[in-house]
Amino acid sequence: MSEVHVSRRARLRDRCAASTAHDGPADAVLVSSPSNVRYLTGRAVQGGVLLLGPDGHDTLFCPPGESAGGAHPADDLREAAPPADAAQTEPGTAAGVPSGPADAAPAGSAGSAGAAGDAAVAAARLAAESGARALAVEEHHLTVARHRALGAAAPALRLADLGLAVEQQRLVKDEEEISALRVAAEITDQALGELLESILVGRTERHLALELDRRLIDHGAEGPAFPTSVATGPHSGLAGHRPTDRRVEEGDFLTVRLGARYRGYRCQIGRTFVIGTAPDDWQIELYDLVFAAQRAAREALEPGVECREVDRAARQVLEGAGYGQALGSTTGQGVGLEIGEDPRLSPAAMGKLDACVPVTVEPGVHLPGRGGVRIDDTLVVRPQADGGPELLTITTKELLAL
Repeated sequence: MSEVHVSRRARLRDRCAASTAHDGPADAVLVSSPSNVRYLTGRAVQGGVLLLGPDGHDTLFCPPGESAGGAHPADDLREAAPPADAAQTEPGTAAGVPSGPADAAPAGSAGSAGAAGDAAVAAARLAAESGARALAVEEHHLTVARHRALGAAAPALRLADLGLAVEQQRLVKDEEEISALRVAAEITDQALGELLESILVGRTERHLALELDRRLIDHGAEGPAFPTSVATGPHSGLAGHRPTDRRVEEGDFLTVRLGARYRGYRCQIGRTFVIGTAPDDWQIELYDLVFAAQRAAREALEPGVECREVDRAARQVLEGAGYGQALGSTTGQGVGLEIGEDPRLSPAAMGKLDACVPVTVEPGVHLPGRGGVRIDDTLVVRPQADGGPELLTITTKELLAL
Protein backbone atom coordinates (compact mmCIF):
# COMPACT_ATOMS: atom_id res chain seq x y z
CA MET A 1 0.00 0.00 0.00
CA SER A 2 3.00 2.36 0.27
CA GLU A 3 2.73 3.55 -3.33
CA VAL A 4 -0.95 4.23 -2.69
CA HIS A 5 -0.16 6.43 0.29
CA VAL A 6 2.45 8.36 -1.66
CA SER A 7 -0.16 8.97 -4.36
CA ARG A 8 -2.76 10.09 -1.83
CA ARG A 9 -0.39 12.63 -0.32
CA ALA A 10 0.57 13.91 -3.77
CA ARG A 11 -3.09 14.48 -4.62
CA LEU A 12 -3.64 16.40 -1.39
CA ARG A 13 -0.52 18.48 -1.93
CA ASP A 14 -1.62 19.41 -5.46
CA ARG A 15 -5.07 20.37 -4.24
CA CYS A 16 -3.69 22.61 -1.50
CA ALA A 17 -1.17 24.23 -3.81
CA ALA A 18 -4.09 25.24 -6.02
CA SER A 19 -6.44 26.29 -3.23
CA THR A 20 -7.46 25.20 0.25
CA ALA A 21 -11.10 24.96 1.18
CA HIS A 22 -11.42 28.52 2.48
CA ASP A 23 -8.25 30.54 2.62
CA GLY A 24 -6.43 30.33 -0.68
CA PRO A 25 -3.38 28.27 -1.69
CA ALA A 26 -0.96 26.80 0.83
CA ASP A 27 2.51 25.39 0.21
CA ALA A 28 2.54 23.14 3.31
CA VAL A 29 -0.11 20.97 4.95
CA LEU A 30 -0.49 19.82 8.56
CA VAL A 31 -2.83 16.85 9.07
CA SER A 32 -3.77 16.09 12.69
CA SER A 33 -6.96 14.02 12.52
CA PRO A 34 -5.94 10.42 13.40
CA SER A 35 -8.09 8.86 10.67
CA ASN A 36 -6.71 11.26 8.07
CA VAL A 37 -3.12 10.61 9.17
CA ARG A 38 -3.70 6.89 8.81
CA TYR A 39 -5.31 7.33 5.40
CA LEU A 40 -2.32 9.29 4.10
CA THR A 41 0.43 7.20 5.71
CA GLY A 42 -0.98 3.75 6.43
CA ARG A 43 0.30 4.09 9.99
CA ALA A 44 -1.63 4.41 13.21
CA VAL A 45 0.19 6.31 15.92
CA GLN A 46 -1.40 7.90 18.98
CA GLY A 47 -1.10 11.68 18.74
CA GLY A 48 0.87 11.64 15.49
CA VAL A 49 0.64 14.44 12.92
CA LEU A 50 1.67 14.55 9.28
CA LEU A 51 3.47 17.44 7.61
CA LEU A 52 3.54 17.79 3.84
CA GLY A 53 6.43 20.22 3.58
CA PRO A 54 7.04 22.91 0.96
CA ASP A 55 10.23 21.11 -0.10
CA GLY A 56 8.28 18.05 -1.21
CA HIS A 57 9.25 16.02 1.84
CA ASP A 58 6.62 14.39 4.03
CA THR A 59 7.26 13.91 7.75
CA LEU A 60 5.26 11.94 10.29
CA PHE A 61 5.78 13.41 13.76
CA CYS A 62 5.29 10.88 16.54
CA PRO A 63 4.96 11.96 20.17
CA PRO A 64 7.84 11.00 22.48
CA GLY A 65 7.82 7.27 23.14
CA GLU A 66 5.57 6.51 20.14
CA SER A 67 6.66 4.99 16.82
CA ALA A 68 4.82 4.23 13.62
CA GLY A 69 7.34 1.60 12.51
CA GLY A 70 9.90 1.67 9.75
CA ALA A 71 9.18 3.13 6.36
CA HIS A 72 8.54 0.93 3.32
CA PRO A 73 11.22 1.23 0.60
CA ALA A 74 8.62 2.58 -1.83
CA ASP A 75 7.58 5.32 0.61
CA ASP A 76 9.62 8.48 1.14
CA LEU A 77 7.83 9.29 4.41
CA ARG A 78 10.19 10.41 7.15
CA GLU A 79 9.52 9.84 10.83
CA ALA A 80 10.51 12.26 13.57
CA ALA A 81 9.82 13.02 17.21
CA PRO A 82 9.35 16.60 18.45
CA PRO A 83 11.96 17.95 20.84
CA ALA A 84 10.87 17.99 24.46
CA ASP A 85 10.79 21.81 24.29
CA ALA A 86 8.95 21.97 20.94
CA ALA A 87 6.67 24.71 22.19
CA GLN A 88 9.50 26.95 23.34
CA THR A 89 12.33 26.16 20.93
CA GLU A 90 13.73 29.22 19.14
CA PRO A 91 13.37 29.33 15.34
CA GLY A 92 16.25 27.63 13.61
CA THR A 93 16.48 24.62 15.90
CA ALA A 94 16.06 21.22 14.34
CA ALA A 95 12.45 20.61 15.25
CA GLY A 96 12.24 17.65 12.90
CA VAL A 97 15.22 15.76 14.31
CA PRO A 98 14.26 12.78 16.48
CA SER A 99 14.95 13.27 20.17
CA GLY A 100 14.69 11.06 23.21
CA PRO A 101 11.41 10.37 25.01
CA ALA A 102 9.97 13.32 26.90
CA ASP A 103 7.63 13.59 29.80
CA ALA A 104 4.62 15.04 28.00
CA ALA A 105 0.89 14.64 27.62
CA PRO A 106 -0.20 12.86 24.42
CA ALA A 107 -0.08 15.30 21.52
CA GLY A 108 -3.52 16.23 20.38
CA SER A 109 -5.09 15.98 23.80
CA ALA A 110 -7.00 18.99 25.05
CA GLY A 111 -4.32 19.97 27.50
CA SER A 112 -1.25 19.38 25.30
CA ALA A 113 -1.44 22.39 23.01
CA GLY A 114 1.66 24.46 23.58
CA ALA A 115 3.07 21.83 25.97
CA ALA A 116 6.51 20.30 25.64
CA GLY A 117 6.70 17.68 22.94
CA ASP A 118 3.66 18.77 20.92
CA ALA A 119 4.01 17.10 17.53
CA ALA A 120 1.88 19.75 15.78
CA VAL A 121 3.99 22.60 17.11
CA ALA A 122 7.16 20.84 15.97
CA ALA A 123 5.62 20.30 12.53
CA ALA A 124 4.69 23.98 12.21
CA ARG A 125 8.24 25.02 13.11
CA LEU A 126 9.71 22.63 10.53
CA ALA A 127 7.33 24.00 7.87
CA ALA A 128 8.51 27.54 8.59
CA GLU A 129 12.18 26.51 8.59
CA SER A 130 11.64 24.77 5.24
CA GLY A 131 10.44 27.98 3.65
CA ALA A 132 6.67 27.61 3.83
CA ARG A 133 4.63 30.79 3.64
CA ALA A 134 1.19 29.30 4.31
CA LEU A 135 0.30 26.18 6.29
CA ALA A 136 -3.08 24.51 5.79
CA VAL A 137 -4.37 22.98 9.03
CA GLU A 138 -7.47 21.01 9.99
CA GLU A 139 -9.27 23.67 12.01
CA HIS A 140 -12.21 21.34 12.60
CA HIS A 141 -9.87 19.01 14.51
CA LEU A 142 -7.55 21.42 16.35
CA THR A 143 -8.56 22.99 19.65
CA VAL A 144 -8.48 26.78 19.84
CA ALA A 145 -5.54 26.58 22.24
CA ARG A 146 -3.56 24.35 19.95
CA HIS A 147 -4.29 26.55 16.93
CA ARG A 148 -2.95 29.53 18.88
CA ALA A 149 0.14 27.52 19.84
CA LEU A 150 0.87 26.87 16.17
CA GLY A 151 0.64 30.57 15.39
CA ALA A 152 2.92 31.44 18.28
CA ALA A 153 5.46 28.77 17.32
CA ALA A 154 5.73 29.96 13.72
CA PRO A 155 4.45 33.56 13.54
CA ALA A 156 5.70 34.08 9.98
CA LEU A 157 3.37 31.34 8.71
CA ARG A 158 -0.11 32.17 7.48
CA LEU A 159 -2.45 29.50 8.86
CA ALA A 160 -5.11 28.49 6.35
CA ASP A 161 -8.06 26.17 6.87
CA LEU A 162 -7.69 22.84 5.11
CA GLY A 163 -11.37 22.18 5.70
CA LEU A 164 -12.57 18.66 4.92
CA ALA A 165 -10.20 18.14 2.00
CA VAL A 166 -8.90 14.80 3.26
CA GLU A 167 -12.35 13.55 4.24
CA GLN A 168 -13.58 14.35 0.73
CA GLN A 169 -10.61 12.51 -0.74
CA ARG A 170 -11.44 9.50 1.45
CA LEU A 171 -15.04 9.33 0.20
CA VAL A 172 -14.49 6.93 -2.73
CA LYS A 173 -12.65 3.80 -1.60
CA ASP A 174 -10.06 1.88 -3.62
CA GLU A 175 -10.10 -1.90 -3.83
CA GLU A 176 -7.58 -2.30 -1.00
CA GLU A 177 -9.88 -0.35 1.30
CA ILE A 178 -12.94 -2.29 0.20
CA SER A 179 -11.04 -5.54 0.72
CA ALA A 180 -10.33 -4.52 4.33
CA LEU A 181 -14.03 -3.73 4.79
CA ARG A 182 -14.94 -7.17 3.44
CA VAL A 183 -12.70 -8.83 6.01
CA ALA A 184 -14.18 -6.65 8.77
CA ALA A 185 -17.66 -7.74 7.68
CA GLU A 186 -16.67 -11.41 7.59
CA ILE A 187 -15.32 -11.17 11.14
CA THR A 188 -18.51 -9.45 12.28
CA ASP A 189 -20.74 -12.07 10.68
CA GLN A 190 -18.71 -14.84 12.33
CA ALA A 191 -18.96 -13.29 15.78
CA LEU A 192 -22.70 -12.71 15.50
CA GLY A 193 -23.33 -16.19 14.09
CA GLU A 194 -21.55 -17.83 17.01
CA LEU A 195 -23.53 -15.83 19.53
CA LEU A 196 -26.80 -16.97 18.00
CA GLU A 197 -25.81 -20.60 18.57
CA SER A 198 -25.42 -20.07 22.33
CA ILE A 199 -28.01 -19.99 25.10
CA LEU A 200 -29.29 -16.45 25.50
CA VAL A 201 -32.16 -16.54 28.01
CA GLY A 202 -31.11 -15.26 31.42
CA ARG A 203 -27.95 -13.52 30.24
CA THR A 204 -27.59 -9.76 30.55
CA GLU A 205 -27.24 -7.26 27.73
CA ARG A 206 -23.85 -6.24 29.12
CA HIS A 207 -22.59 -9.82 29.24
CA LEU A 208 -23.64 -10.50 25.65
CA ALA A 209 -22.00 -7.29 24.41
CA LEU A 210 -18.71 -8.20 26.11
CA GLU A 211 -18.86 -11.68 24.59
CA LEU A 212 -19.37 -10.22 21.12
CA ASP A 213 -16.37 -7.92 21.60
CA ARG A 214 -14.25 -10.92 22.62
CA ARG A 215 -15.37 -12.92 19.62
CA LEU A 216 -14.48 -10.06 17.28
CA ILE A 217 -10.95 -10.08 18.67
CA ASP A 218 -10.74 -13.88 18.50
CA HIS A 219 -11.52 -13.77 14.77
CA GLY A 220 -8.83 -11.19 13.98
CA ALA A 221 -10.36 -7.78 14.56
CA GLU A 222 -8.28 -4.95 15.98
CA GLY A 223 -11.30 -4.22 18.15
CA PRO A 224 -14.95 -3.20 17.82
CA ALA A 225 -15.73 -0.56 15.21
CA PHE A 226 -17.99 1.24 17.71
CA PRO A 227 -19.51 0.40 21.11
CA THR A 228 -21.37 -2.88 20.69
CA SER A 229 -25.07 -2.59 21.49
CA VAL A 230 -27.28 -5.41 22.78
CA ALA A 231 -30.87 -4.38 23.53
CA THR A 232 -33.63 -6.63 24.86
CA GLY A 233 -37.35 -6.31 25.42
CA PRO A 234 -38.40 -2.65 25.80
CA HIS A 235 -34.86 -1.53 24.91
CA SER A 236 -34.86 -3.27 21.53
CA GLY A 237 -34.86 -1.10 18.44
CA LEU A 238 -33.17 1.86 20.15
CA ALA A 239 -30.37 3.16 17.91
CA GLY A 240 -27.94 4.31 20.59
CA HIS A 241 -28.78 1.88 23.39
CA ARG A 242 -25.97 1.13 25.83
CA PRO A 243 -26.13 -2.40 27.29
CA THR A 244 -27.56 -2.71 30.81
CA ASP A 245 -27.94 -5.51 33.34
CA ARG A 246 -31.39 -6.38 32.03
CA ARG A 247 -31.61 -10.11 31.34
CA VAL A 248 -32.94 -11.72 28.18
CA GLU A 249 -36.47 -13.06 28.67
CA GLU A 250 -38.80 -15.29 26.69
CA GLY A 251 -40.84 -13.29 24.20
CA ASP A 252 -38.30 -10.45 23.93
CA PHE A 253 -37.15 -8.77 20.80
CA LEU A 254 -33.35 -8.88 20.85
CA THR A 255 -31.52 -6.21 18.82
CA VAL A 256 -27.78 -6.55 18.29
CA ARG A 257 -25.60 -3.91 16.60
CA LEU A 258 -21.86 -4.44 16.20
CA GLY A 259 -18.95 -4.16 13.83
CA ALA A 260 -15.30 -5.15 13.55
CA ARG A 261 -12.32 -2.87 12.97
CA TYR A 262 -9.76 -4.41 10.62
CA ARG A 263 -6.66 -2.54 9.46
CA GLY A 264 -8.43 0.59 10.61
CA TYR A 265 -11.57 -0.01 8.51
CA ARG A 266 -14.94 -0.39 10.17
CA CYS A 267 -18.20 -2.04 9.21
CA GLN A 268 -21.62 -2.19 10.86
CA ILE A 269 -24.34 -4.79 11.14
CA GLY A 270 -27.61 -4.73 13.05
CA ARG A 271 -30.07 -7.57 13.42
CA THR A 272 -33.24 -8.19 15.42
CA PHE A 273 -34.38 -11.60 16.66
CA VAL A 274 -37.16 -12.98 18.85
CA ILE A 275 -36.47 -14.99 21.98
CA GLY A 276 -38.77 -17.99 22.30
CA THR A 277 -40.50 -20.51 20.12
CA ALA A 278 -42.38 -18.08 17.85
CA PRO A 279 -42.88 -14.31 17.49
CA ASP A 280 -46.16 -12.59 18.28
CA ASP A 281 -48.22 -11.11 15.45
CA TRP A 282 -47.23 -7.53 16.31
CA GLN A 283 -43.57 -8.51 16.23
CA ILE A 284 -43.93 -10.07 12.79
CA GLU A 285 -45.78 -7.02 11.44
CA LEU A 286 -43.22 -4.56 12.79
CA TYR A 287 -40.30 -6.63 11.56
CA ASP A 288 -41.77 -6.97 8.07
CA LEU A 289 -42.29 -3.21 7.93
CA VAL A 290 -38.68 -2.36 8.85
CA PHE A 291 -37.41 -5.05 6.50
CA ALA A 292 -39.42 -3.51 3.64
CA ALA A 293 -38.00 -0.06 4.43
CA GLN A 294 -34.46 -1.42 4.52
CA ARG A 295 -34.91 -3.26 1.23
CA ALA A 296 -36.30 -0.13 -0.45
CA ALA A 297 -33.24 1.88 0.62
CA ARG A 298 -30.81 -0.86 -0.44
CA GLU A 299 -32.41 -1.06 -3.87
CA ALA A 300 -32.09 2.71 -4.28
CA LEU A 301 -28.28 2.61 -3.88
CA GLU A 302 -26.80 3.40 -7.26
CA PRO A 303 -24.13 5.77 -8.58
CA GLY A 304 -25.67 9.13 -9.49
CA VAL A 305 -28.65 8.80 -7.14
CA GLU A 306 -29.14 11.71 -4.73
CA CYS A 307 -28.34 10.74 -1.15
CA ARG A 308 -31.66 12.08 0.10
CA GLU A 309 -33.50 9.81 -2.36
CA VAL A 310 -32.13 6.76 -0.57
CA ASP A 311 -33.46 8.13 2.71
CA ARG A 312 -36.77 8.94 1.05
CA ALA A 313 -37.13 5.36 -0.20
CA ALA A 314 -37.02 3.99 3.35
CA ARG A 315 -38.93 6.86 4.93
CA GLN A 316 -41.89 6.53 2.58
CA VAL A 317 -42.40 2.89 3.57
CA LEU A 318 -42.47 3.77 7.25
CA GLU A 319 -44.58 6.87 6.76
CA GLY A 320 -47.17 4.82 4.92
CA ALA A 321 -47.60 2.71 8.06
CA GLY A 322 -47.62 5.72 10.39
CA TYR A 323 -44.05 5.36 11.64
CA GLY A 324 -42.29 8.10 9.67
CA GLN A 325 -41.05 9.91 12.78
CA ALA A 326 -39.57 6.71 14.20
CA LEU A 327 -36.81 6.58 11.60
CA GLY A 328 -34.83 9.43 13.11
CA SER A 329 -32.64 11.87 11.22
CA THR A 330 -30.83 9.47 8.87
CA THR A 331 -31.31 6.17 7.10
CA GLY A 332 -27.58 5.54 6.81
CA GLN A 333 -24.08 6.97 6.58
CA GLY A 334 -20.69 6.39 5.09
CA VAL A 335 -18.17 4.02 6.68
CA GLY A 336 -14.45 3.43 6.30
CA LEU A 337 -11.77 4.52 8.74
CA GLU A 338 -14.64 5.92 10.79
CA ILE A 339 -18.27 5.07 11.43
CA GLY A 340 -20.23 8.13 10.39
CA GLU A 341 -18.24 9.38 7.41
CA ASP A 342 -19.83 11.13 4.48
CA PRO A 343 -22.14 10.66 2.71
CA ARG A 344 -25.17 11.06 4.94
CA LEU A 345 -28.40 9.43 3.80
CA SER A 346 -30.84 11.94 5.24
CA PRO A 347 -33.66 14.23 4.09
CA ALA A 348 -31.33 17.26 4.08
CA ALA A 349 -28.36 15.51 2.46
CA MET A 350 -26.78 17.21 -0.52
CA GLY A 351 -24.90 15.50 -3.30
CA LYS A 352 -25.11 12.21 -5.15
CA LEU A 353 -23.70 8.77 -4.57
CA ASP A 354 -20.53 7.64 -6.32
CA ALA A 355 -19.44 4.11 -7.15
CA CYS A 356 -17.17 2.42 -4.60
CA VAL A 357 -18.60 4.37 -1.69
CA PRO A 358 -19.43 2.11 1.31
CA VAL A 359 -22.50 3.09 3.32
CA THR A 360 -24.78 1.70 5.96
CA VAL A 361 -28.52 1.27 5.51
CA GLU A 362 -30.02 1.12 9.00
CA PRO A 363 -33.72 1.92 9.44
CA GLY A 364 -35.44 1.12 12.69
CA VAL A 365 -38.65 1.59 14.64
CA HIS A 366 -38.90 1.65 18.43
CA LEU A 367 -42.23 1.50 20.26
CA PRO A 368 -41.83 2.98 23.76
CA GLY A 369 -42.46 0.37 26.44
CA ARG A 370 -42.63 -2.51 23.96
CA GLY A 371 -39.43 -2.56 21.97
CA GLY A 372 -38.67 -2.47 18.30
CA VAL A 373 -36.66 -3.51 15.29
CA ARG A 374 -33.42 -2.40 13.67
CA ILE A 375 -31.84 -3.89 10.56
CA ASP A 376 -28.40 -2.54 9.59
CA ASP A 377 -26.18 -3.54 6.69
CA THR A 378 -22.94 -2.30 5.21
CA LEU A 379 -22.93 -2.11 1.42
CA VAL A 380 -20.70 -0.73 -1.33
CA VAL A 381 -22.38 1.35 -4.02
CA ARG A 382 -21.94 -0.33 -7.40
CA PRO A 383 -23.58 0.30 -10.80
CA GLN A 384 -26.29 -2.09 -11.92
CA ALA A 385 -23.99 -3.25 -14.72
CA ASP A 386 -21.73 -4.65 -11.99
CA GLY A 387 -24.56 -6.31 -10.12
CA GLY A 388 -25.80 -3.38 -8.06
CA PRO A 389 -24.85 -2.64 -4.45
CA GLU A 390 -22.42 -5.11 -2.92
CA LEU A 391 -23.70 -6.46 0.39
CA LEU A 392 -20.82 -6.97 2.83
CA THR A 393 -22.74 -8.07 5.95
CA ILE A 394 -24.49 -11.31 5.04
CA THR A 395 -25.97 -12.66 8.29
CA THR A 396 -29.54 -13.66 7.55
CA LYS A 397 -32.27 -11.05 7.84
CA GLU A 398 -34.92 -13.68 8.46
CA LEU A 399 -36.81 -13.11 11.71
CA LEU A 400 -35.30 -15.97 13.69
CA ALA A 401 -36.80 -17.27 16.92
CA LEU A 402 -33.90 -18.13 19.20
